[in-house]
Amino acid sequence: MAVKRSKSKAGRRILAAGAGLATVGALVAALPAGASQDAADAAAGGTNGKGWGRMVDVQLLSFNDLHGNLEPPTGSSARLTRVKEDGSTEQINDIGGAEYLATHLEQARAGHRYSITAAAGDMIGASPLVSGIFHDEPTIEALNEMKLDVSSVGNHEFDEGARELARIQNGGCHPVEGCFEEGKTFEGANFPYLAANVTDEKSGKPLLDPYFIWEKDGVRIGFIGVTLEGTANIVSAEGIKGLKFGDEVETINKYAKVLERKGVKSIVALLHEGGLPASGAYNYDCDTPGAGAGISGPIVDIAKNVTPQVDALVTGHTHQAYACTVPDPSGKPRTVTSAASFGRLYTDTTLTYDRRTKDIVRTAVTSANHVVTRDVDEHSAIRDLIKRWKALAAPIANRPVGYIGESIENPNGVYEKPLGNLIADAQLAGLSPADKGGAQLALMNPGGVRAPLTKRENGVVTYGDAYTVQPFTNMMTVVDLTGAQLVTALQQQVSGANLAAPKILQVSKNFSYTLDTTKTGADRIVVDSVRLNGEPIDPSKSYRVAMNEFLTGGGDGFPVLASGTNKLVGASDLDVFIAYLTANSSAAEPLRAPATDRITVIK
Repeated sequence: MAVKRSKSKAGRRILAAGAGLATVGALVAALPAGASQDAADAAAGGTNGKGWGRMVDVQLLSFNDLHGNLEPPTGSSARLTRVKEDGSTEQINDIGGAEYLATHLEQARAGHRYSITAAAGDMIGASPLVSGIFHDEPTIEALNEMKLDVSSVGNHEFDEGARELARIQNGGCHPVEGCFEEGKTFEGANFPYLAANVTDEKSGKPLLDPYFIWEKDGVRIGFIGVTLEGTANIVSAEGIKGLKFGDEVETINKYAKVLERKGVKSIVALLHEGGLPASGAYNYDCDTPGAGAGISGPIVDIAKNVTPQVDALVTGHTHQAYACTVPDPSGKPRTVTSAASFGRLYTDTTLTYDRRTKDIVRTAVTSANHVVTRDVDEHSAIRDLIKRWKALAAPIANRPVGYIGESIENPNGVYEKPLGNLIADAQLAGLSPADKGGAQLALMNPGGVRAPLTKRENGVVTYGDAYTVQPFTNMMTVVDLTGAQLVTALQQQVSGANLAAPKILQVSKNFSYTLDTTKTGADRIVVDSVRLNGEPIDPSKSYRVAMNEFLTGGGDGFPVLASGTNKLVGASDLDVFIAYLTANSSAAEPLRAPATDRITVIK
């Protein structure tokens, strides 16, 4: 069983003290009756006189981007693709769910004397209603129950700001809404959240612990946790005032040296930044034809520059699945993994630890992703936890707000998404009245659409369904932008901060343009194709544009949107979405998926 880490009343303070405050935990796991680990250890290189062999296999179980998905996800969020032995692919459906993930982790640990469970951020944030409405306290309770040992922060850990993240770590009731259950105070995370590259701008001290040292029977492995340097561009600016997000490579290399000075030579980086494998199949071999040849994206350059002192990188953020070996700066292969998202996969990595050198034998490292199927027993404690929180949420979650005649999807890999179009239309409808802002068009950031709107048997859409799609509760705004600024915003989708990974805004039905993917950068936007209500955009004319406050603040790499004037703040994006569903659908006339004909793509 995992030994719960003690906490002082002060807990793990925000702006703790940096490296000197790293927590050392101990994990004690019993072997199955009759198992002879000592005999196996001895066969691997002799013992040290205490029955421990020189070479020790340490199991590292990891996952990322859970996003508070406690209940089994639905629709496209519950699917993955697998490569079969004959090279063809097949779709795997109905996977994920916290009670099943917990069971799979327990089963995977069985028989392993040394086992660590780690995560690479975005455990919370953008969560379905059963967790999100309670500020993700249910998810932290579930992760404690899963015996998570350590996690890096991700960008979504900052959705409600640094102060709320400190509460998530240390515990205590919500400062505004109080305690959600009578007689119970939220205890916070039993595991340390690591934020090595998130520092106070004035003092330079890390926001939370920068690293964590796991230890058992003399085996010591250090974990350094960082989030992507660009976090400030994709979260609300208000909640992270006074914080600096540092370079991932520089930070990891810095703390690798700190750990080395403490005698810790086996190091794993937990990094909330990721890559893009050439195939979407979770078991795709991204080391074909050579090490790391089948993966691209930010993680490749990071992995190639992180010091060889680090033995493995557990990553996230891109919601992709991979287990690759990207060469380190010395040219030696090093394991880099990611387990997709929403608890659909977990990664099982074997780290062979040499007691004599106190380091990981890289040539012996093996890693693979495993599907969280639902053909196992539900983990009883997690099942009961979800049931308890669902009962508290039920009066709100089950309220009908509209009807759909088919599932309205939010698919990956396409520029224009049916659900994104629907949300943009809802925002235009809600903000177009003169007293609501007089919006003439609406823009929606693609990352703000968090789940498909899956059709129930009777077609009803509940408040909980709508919340799962739009969980951030961003306030809507309407601002003045010139036609030239609108064109610049479209160009910023595919240039600047978004050059390597385009972020295509979802647009309302009266707005259209052409995207030429045969070109590069800003030239991908065909300027004379931009139309509003069928008429060319006038560069010098002012237009009223509806968008959420995240975009109005220049988030997602759209600085030009922060230059809007005459801002009016309206209702929340969720309220606008729900109002549209209610006003435009009924059991007799349910909504259908909008056509995806607003962005013409030249390939």
